[in-house]
Amino acid sequence: MDDSVDRAILTAISRDGRATLSQLSDAVGLSVSAVQSRLRRLETRGVIAGYQAILDPEQVGTPLSAFIEITPLDPAQPDNAPELLEHLDAIEACHSIAGDASYMLFVRVPSPRALEELVRDVRLSANVSTRTTVVLQTYYEHRPIIPVGSTE
Repeated sequence: MDDSVDRAILTAISRDGRATLSQLSDAVGLSVSAVQSRLRRLETRGVIAGYQAILDPEQVGTPLSAFIEITPLDPAQPDNAPELLEHLDAIEACHSIAGDASYMLFVRVPSPRALEELVRDVRLSANVSTRTTVVLQTYYEHRPIIPVGSTE
């Protein structure tokens, strides 16, 4: 990412994905049509992967968050846990990690009982052992991604 104007556009929409073309134009000092053209190019190149609403987990009924580390019971089994767990909607993210575990799942559920059921479903679906850490409080998440080389 060598273009400072593209970095400024990316910084602005990372902070506010609903910013209008006019607001972006003011922020970067280009015309609305130039900003729109650059946005389309960034989307086409895959730099901008999409736009998404951020929901309040408490308001939508999933106030309990947890991290679940998973490790295959049999190290020789196929490494396909992400595919085997994809059908479980409570899993918000699945990360391949270094360390003792193979993957780290981030999940949101309505209650401790629902978490217990989800952990059971994870174990059965992927033939893994688990280690669960419940989130007590989240101080921040969904922070803006500031492109490397940005002056902000």
